[in-house]
Amino acid sequence: MIKEVPSLREAKLFSGNSNPVLAKDIADYLKLPLSEALVSRFPDEEIQVRCLENVRGKDVFIVQSTFSPAENLFELLIMMDAVRRASARTICAVVPFFGYARQDRKTKSREPITAKLVANLITVAGATRVISVDLHAGQIQGFFDIPMDNLTVVKILGKYFRDKNLKKPVVVAPDVGAVQRATDFAKEIPGSTQAIFVKKRLSPEEVDTSRLIGEVNGKSVILVDDAIHTGGTLISAAQEVLKRGAKEVYATAVHGVFAKDSVDKINNSPLKELVITDTVPSTERQPSEKVTVLSVAPLVGEAIKRIILHESVSELFEKD
Repeated sequence: MIKEVPSLREAKLFSGNSNPVLAKDIADYLKLPLSEALVSRFPDEEIQVRCLENVRGKDVFIVQSTFSPAENLFELLIMMDAVRRASARTICAVVPFFGYARQDRKTKSREPITAKLVANLITVAGATRVISVDLHAGQIQGFFDIPMDNLTVVKILGKYFRDKNLKKPVVVAPDVGAVQRATDFAKEIPGSTQAIFVKKRLSPEEVDTSRLIGEVNGKSVILVDDAIHTGGTLISAAQEVLKRGAKEVYATAVHGVFAKDSVDKINNSPLKELVITDTVPSTERQPSEKVTVLSVAPLVGEAIKRIILHESVSELFEKD
């Protein structure tokens, strides 16, 4: 018997309202049209969803990040419920930015573990697979009892800075949690050294970055983190490395959330450039002129293609 080869044309790619531009770019990479769906609001502001295409027996991919507001998460759950009830063969939640991930364990009494809660909600809603980009913590993959692909943009960000040919680059982790990410990034920058800050958080919006392990004097510093929320950690670290004689300071993060007045803070900071990706729509977050946005569409699109064709996803990161 000849085994049937899966076809990209048989897949359905839907988009919620959180990442419409990125979803279109992913569709363009796959040379697929975005599938039509009604994702709107009833008069009382409840979310209304209706798939306008037949998905029976199809492999369905839904692109939707779960950053604030909470409606983004609800849209994803409701869209998955809709295609599940319409007899989709498989349902893959493509969540470029996995929100509610910072509470991935209990650090104090009577705290929730929201990352596990969201993982449960996505699974119960009907997902058979999840794709995300650079989770806040790798162990979140273990919160799912279904296949979970945690894609990394380290090669994309690394190539961007490699092409800059910075003199005496040093990759700095602004806190202990960013050490592994910074180490992986440093491997992409030939001749780079590493340093790390030991951070003390004074409040959710204020940090004390005073102890640096490593040398930055006379060097081009690249601060590496997973996300920009208030910008406090990176800005504080940038100020400290300049006090210690750094020649210039760049920063890179995967997700540009830009909460509150973070854009103004970045504009007024000593950062020369901040490089992020489009996992969170930058147009909605009013990015600074200092911000450069790189697209994850080719990376996510290639992962989707490999899943459909039953090919290895991990090879995306094993190849040079």
